[in-house]
Amino acid sequence: MSNEVGERARRRPSTSDPDDDRGASTRERILTAAGELFAQHGFNATPTSRIAERAEVPKGLIHYYFRRKQDLLAALVERLPDEEVESDALVVRGDVAGSLRRLVSELDARLESSMLLSHLLWREADTHDAVRQAMQQRFGVVVEQIRRVIELAMPRGLAGCDIEAAAMLLARVINHRHSVARHRTEDDELDREIGFIAKALELGAAVEPA
Repeated sequence: MSNEVGERARRRPSTSDPDDDRGASTRERILTAAGELFAQHGFNATPTSRIAERAEVPKGLIHYYFRRKQDLLAALVERLPDEEVESDALVVRGDVAGSLRRLVSELDARLESSMLLSHLLWREADTHDAVRQAMQQRFGVVVEQIRRVIELAMPRGLAGCDIEAAAMLLARVINHRHSVARHRTEDDELDREIGFIAKALELGAAVEPA
């Protein structure tokens, strides 16, 4: 993600807009309209004229706040909800599966709070470096949080299981779950997969290393 692009997109309005509150409101309408249209039609298929129409602003105002259309996408990436979860508050020692289910529920709730934006980013991740980098960073955060929850939840005295591999596996399952969230019509099997991973971890930890 280009910090320079994001910083420029944030700073341009404040230098000359005589009414900061009105400027912030206008910028927000533009971003909301862009996010909706990008998610529905894709970034490349959405002209700035359509964004201006949806936001009910003159087309020239789009370029006042965002010099390039790519700056709109960079600004939308920055609006993603924080994926950091307080792991300690979710963990029950000795209950790996239950602790992981609580973590997944929290991550799901954050996704649902910005479903449209998340869908947009999954859609554009293959074609825009800024989006791809943001998604890779978020994946790393999820892996680390899963690893932390497993470590805290494992019964005391057990060791030897491959927590890192389990964290990577579950993070990939969550990644897929979130990438298709808008199209899911029935319950998935994540709960069963969490139970399987937790059981495998506990069995692996119970086996003394050679």
